[in-house]
Amino acid sequence: MRLRTLRSLPAALALAGAAALCPPAAAAQGGFGPLPPQNPATAANGTATMHGDSASSDTTPYAGPGSGAVHWSRTALASACPTVVIGTDRLPVTLCTTIFGQTPTVHLLDPATGADLASLALPKGSLFGGVYTYLDSADALVVVDGNDGLLRIGHHLVGGKWTLTVDQSTSLAGSIPSGDNIVGLSPGWDGRVWFATAGGVIGTADTTGGTVRTITTGEGVGNSISTVPGHTAVATDHALYLLTEGADGTPTIEWRAPYDRGPGRKPGQLSWGTGATPSFFGPGTGTEYVTITDNAAPHENLLIYRVADGPTPVCATPVLTQYPASGTEDAVIASGSSVFVTNTYGYPYPALPAGTPASVPGSASFDGGLSRVDLDADGAGCHLVWNSNVKSAALPRLSLADGKIYTLTVSGPTDSVGAQTFATYSYATVDPASGAQLSSSRIGLGLLYNPLQMTGTTAPDGTLYQGTETGVLRVTAG
Repeated sequence: MRLRTLRSLPAALALAGAAALCPPAAAAQGGFGPLPPQNPATAANGTATMHGDSASSDTTPYAGPGSGAVHWSRTALASACPTVVIGTDRLPVTLCTTIFGQTPTVHLLDPATGADLASLALPKGSLFGGVYTYLDSADALVVVDGNDGLLRIGHHLVGGKWTLTVDQSTSLAGSIPSGDNIVGLSPGWDGRVWFATAGGVIGTADTTGGTVRTITTGEGVGNSISTVPGHTAVATDHALYLLTEGADGTPTIEWRAPYDRGPGRKPGQLSWGTGATPSFFGPGTGTEYVTITDNAAPHENLLIYRVADGPTPVCATPVLTQYPASGTEDAVIASGSSVFVTNTYGYPYPALPAGTPASVPGSASFDGGLSRVDLDADGAGCHLVWNSNVKSAALPRLSLADGKIYTLTVSGPTDSVGAQTFATYSYATVDPASGAQLSSSRIGLGLLYNPLQMTGTTAPDGTLYQGTETGVLRVTAG
């Protein structure tokens, strides 16, 4: 799924918060890890962004509810809630889009019960504009609203009642063409905020001085962007870009890697091109490689690039070949020398962005499935480790603490929007070593529980927060 945001704060504050929340790297299980470097502008890795961290690894340093009995509750918000982030105060913050009106709305949740403590509606943009967001190192949500305002939204306890307020606003409107909208956001290590628009503008914003610098690719962007020290990755609908910046903050292209975008948008995707946000990973620093999927037909390929040597991939291998066709709208899980790819081919989204082309073919059933691909020992190639038929309805998350993959699965008819009413959704754990499903606990039937291929976030106390089409699920160990 997808989302949008921006801002940064002093490094000392960020590192203090990270030290307070992050367990030691030695806690990693199963040979995965390390975590990417902690971004000084965000909350702690694992709970700072939709994909856990600014590198978009989709890993977490926290153990989840596990494979035994679980309890769950649902916070009804009449909204699809793709992102749940958690800061040093342990209060979950979620950015949702209302079902009626598609209004982006921020909610503050009670960590003990999941109850909605406060909410703040933002100016509306495009259907998926203003979705990607992150939590900064002072526990403020950074987001772009429908007026291209880069906002820092804080939560404050006033007179015994929680409130959400816009604590800082920086206009980006003068740097974005009329009719365009910001899609992806991620903070750099120098205090500037990187962004990309649906129309292919890539820029940086200095929120202290208001300076914005941009370049234009002329290619569409449909997913978020990722940052590690010295590098930013943006995937357009034609190519993967690795960028750095000039002394004045102007984005500079280090290399461009075109990929096979296929004959058209596949069913189960929201745009024509890669459905994956770029993910940085590696067995040494967690930043040696960057990866996306292409949109080749009938099977997509996993593409892995060495950051220092692009744009020729060190690995290009078809994935999810246990089915007649495959494709994805999810970022991958990337950790150590392993990458996990989720199949969303045929997944029935209830709404598509304006102007989305018809899919090729026009429809397909949803099979689900996962693939794991590992880098070769010399780092110069890769190989398939396993294919799994686990029917994941969410973007999975790998816990480096307990060595499990967490997701929600679906059973029953899922080949049309109407059929989702009769689909059953379950909390599930998966073994990353084999792809086998370790456990399954039924959550519920129908649209109330549909996770829409959105990813869950594990809190430091082990609670899993999973956004759905109508609110947020809260899952705890039984």
